[in-house]
Amino acid sequence: MSKVAAYANQVDSNALVYQHSVLVKRIAHHLVARLPASVIVDDLIQSGMIGLIEAARNFDGSKGASFETYAGIRIRGAMLDEIRRGDWVPRSVHKNSRAISAAINEVEKRTGRDARDQEVAAELEVSLDEYHRMLTDVNSGKVLGIDDLGVSEDVISTDDSRAQNRPAEGYTNQRFQSALASCIKTLPERESLVLSLYYDEELNLKEIGEILSVSESRVSQIHSQALARVKTRMQDWVN
Repeated sequence: MSKVAAYANQVDSNALVYQHSVLVKRIAHHLVARLPASVIVDDLIQSGMIGLIEAARNFDGSKGASFETYAGIRIRGAMLDEIRRGDWVPRSVHKNSRAISAAINEVEKRTGRDARDQEVAAELEVSLDEYHRMLTDVNSGKVLGIDDLGVSEDVISTDDSRAQNRPAEGYTNQRFQSALASCIKTLPERESLVLSLYYDEELNLKEIGEILSVSESRVSQIHSQALARVKTRMQDWVN
């Protein structure tokens, strides 16, 4: 590559970073709204900017995806990496998350239908209030999403270079996405709606609570239970 071409590429990358810096702040504030107070939004923004710079350097418009879509995945990935390095999640949160998923699985195998809150609480041998507190702790104690299903970011990545090199892997990711979408449709209506508003519409818990006419803490509980149920029903993919 000539010096002129290299300079032009650098100019293009800088322009992309400048134009999309607001995207970093938007993603950071969306993430921090569901994290403990110990997570500082400025730290997420700093990590996100690194992700944005890397996205600008590596973006290939010929792949078909828009830069904003590509950058959004890289920015969020950089922020999640920063959160994981922080190692602030108590072991009890991980333990409760696994216990809730296992309890939902047992109830649904036994009854052949969606597990109700009271039934899951009974399976866990805790009160309903304690079960709801566990759900709230799980939701506030870690970032819940695709990563919780035990799959990598490649599942949702628009960077298809790896899939081109490994066609079977790309096909598997497409099948997983299809299975995940089908699984979400089987959830109780309110849980499915919360996931849609949270991940597709990018509303925060307070905004969703206003739509559903419930408290923010109740939305947090519904969100945690929905993802625990999805994880249970996607066991064939994540085990």
